[in-house]
Amino acid sequence: MTFTIPIENGDAVKIAEAESQRTLYPYVTGTSIVAIKYKDGVLMASDMGGSYGSTLRYKNIERMKAIGKHSLLGASGEISDFQEILRYLDELTLNDNMWDDGNSLGPKEIHNYLTRVMYNRRNKFNPLWNTLVLGGVKNGKSYLGMVSMIGVSFEDDHVATGFGNHLARPILRDEWHADLSFEDGVKLLEKCMRVLLYRDRSAINKLQIAKITEEGVTVSQPYSLKTFWEYSSFHNPTASAEGSW
Repeated sequence: MTFTIPIENGDAVKIAEAESQRTLYPYVTGTSIVAIKYKDGVLMASDMGGSYGSTLRYKNIERMKAIGKHSLLGASGEISDFQEILRYLDELTLNDNMWDDGNSLGPKEIHNYLTRVMYNRRNKFNPLWNTLVLGGVKNGKSYLGMVSMIGVSFEDDHVATGFGNHLARPILRDEWHADLSFEDGVKLLEKCMRVLLYRDRSAINKLQIAKITEEGVTVSQPYSLKTFWEYSSFHNPTASAEGSW
């Protein structure tokens, strides 16, 4: 593609337009997503921070979105790439609705689609810088899966991204069970988010919890967790670190 710039003597210069590309490096990013199955469906939690490098620049970013009738998507990583993924999914669900055949895409189909998208972009050396969590309920069956930025995907009863994969998953392995009630599931997610708030410098104390059941998706209003900062290790965090003063 070219465009033309007129110059003073009336001549024109044609300049080749550089090929447009998506994000080459993440700039504004979101941190962990934590999600679990519970007895009626799937619960998912995220905070609302958006970090510009190491600066917590934005504090009102929603990173969980309903997809179609049966699915809920959460994303860590680059916010603009997440918006691009949502555009892909809008086109997918619109095309699905236009068939008007009484069927609709379930969470497993959308999870497979996202896996193909992420793997395809990775193979073009132009990845979407996100880790995605896809949960849903269709025909009474709960579904929960994850996709990395290079297209690695799996299903599980509980998943977490970012720091949550290191700090929240051990808690979930110890305390999760298949018959969790909604109230117990929320308490478990709040426990995980509290640990992340204490340990992840990119986390903020403003979060949302979403649930998806056979009836649809509900996302809570933002709220803050009760915290306690008087632990002795918080007063002198480098006391036992090698090379500390």
